[in-house]
Amino acid sequence: MSDQHDNPIKAEKRKKLHALKEKGINPYPYSFDRNGDSEQIKKDFAHLQSGEKKEDQVFKLAGRVMTFRAMGKASFFNLQDMKGRLQIYIKTEDLNEADTIAFEHIDLGDIVGVEGYVFRTQKGEISLYAKKLTMLTKTLEPLPEKFHGIQDVEIKYRHRHLDLISDPESRKVFETRSQIIREIRNFLDARGFLEVETPVLQPLYGGAAAKPFSTHHNALDMKLFMKISPELYLKRLIVGGFDKVYEIGKNFRNEGIDRSHNPEFTMLEYYEAYTDYNYQMKQFEDLVCHVVKKTKGTLKFEYQGQQIDFTTPWKRLTVYDGIQEYAQIDPENEISVNDYLKLHGEKKKDYSRMKMGEKQIAIFEIAVEPHIWNPIFVLDHPVEISPLTKIHRTDSRLVERFEPFAAGMEIGNSYSELNDPEEQRNRLKEQEAHRVINDEAHPMDEDFLHAIETGMPPTGGVGIGIERLVMILTDRPSIRDIIFFPTMKKS
Repeated sequence: MSDQHDNPIKAEKRKKLHALKEKGINPYPYSFDRNGDSEQIKKDFAHLQSGEKKEDQVFKLAGRVMTFRAMGKASFFNLQDMKGRLQIYIKTEDLNEADTIAFEHIDLGDIVGVEGYVFRTQKGEISLYAKKLTMLTKTLEPLPEKFHGIQDVEIKYRHRHLDLISDPESRKVFETRSQIIREIRNFLDARGFLEVETPVLQPLYGGAAAKPFSTHHNALDMKLFMKISPELYLKRLIVGGFDKVYEIGKNFRNEGIDRSHNPEFTMLEYYEAYTDYNYQMKQFEDLVCHVVKKTKGTLKFEYQGQQIDFTTPWKRLTVYDGIQEYAQIDPENEISVNDYLKLHGEKKKDYSRMKMGEKQIAIFEIAVEPHIWNPIFVLDHPVEISPLTKIHRTDSRLVERFEPFAAGMEIGNSYSELNDPEEQRNRLKEQEAHRVINDEAHPMDEDFLHAIETGMPPTGGVGIGIERLVMILTDRPSIRDIIFFPTMKKS
């Protein structure tokens, strides 16, 4: 971009960039050898008294200039690295000629390297007395005016780098996200699970009720779909003899965007042979409570101003009982179900074309979910909406499935996995026929059926939405706050 298109601040920064080059100083050197960071220095030298210094130890730090104030021949600026901020004290009379030129051309936002010793100022702040300064990256784009965080959410989400530079709390959220995923891996690895990967591009999508994204592979001249779930591939691995497998990866669903939905999101799915949904309910509690304790230090904390309690055992509620309690209707009475949806359902939805089980779940979403806050297992769903799940062992109208909820959001899903090949084929045939009126119904998948016919042992499977768990554990109201680069309309 030429200077004529710059705003005044950017034009001045560009002018300084050119001046540095003209004076023979490379404003973009290749590397800088660091031996410390802001957090470690503050920790290691917390014992220093006011005015005390440690000239015998030399530290090299690098980071971004966030504040700057000149005081005669001396100057102070805050250097921000990945660990935090450290005050830098500098006098031009201590610098050589090249360092002085670099220092004279510094702007807020520039990335610099400093070398010096640690001391505590008379006002009590741990600082670095810089004897050398190197320009590492001369920036052109001005930083946001408010360093305590960008207020415009459009800028936060579209230009995440600015948000991360200016808001330490935002950086902390994403560090916590990484910690959560790490603790999930630690838990599953300790229990003997094998982490695996399944295809993102699939010839046939499946494993969930969702609309896929599609693309075309030129060399094979075939349509491919982006993964909506790894379920059908993970079950193939169970068939192949891996008794405990899991995947943490991206799923893609061509659906709407709201506070808890993004078209691209991260899921954990794990499958364990010779278990059922009863076993997995306990393991789900163990896993989530492990992550909550490691992240929060307690099972009771506030989310969005309201206390939430993950103490086990969590409450259990069947779909039918929830409808009876909150909608106060008989979930098997078709007239009552239709009347309720006519009165309380979304006007744009055509409930008349839905199966009975789909109507029951619609009522549960309307009448029950708004009342859920503390963690709870919603059990025993209608068979019509669960084509990959075993029939309930005591009630043939239902399947052995649970969905854990917390803070009003579904945070997971689990089945006693269907492994009867003839029943599985019949269920998928029903789903395939239903696709005429519901394009989210499960398609027929002969390759998957071949695996089930080869023989899958009794298996319990679980899925967890990573983003929703992160939202709760970082006290963030929107999924876009905890995804580095959420899907947004083109600007």
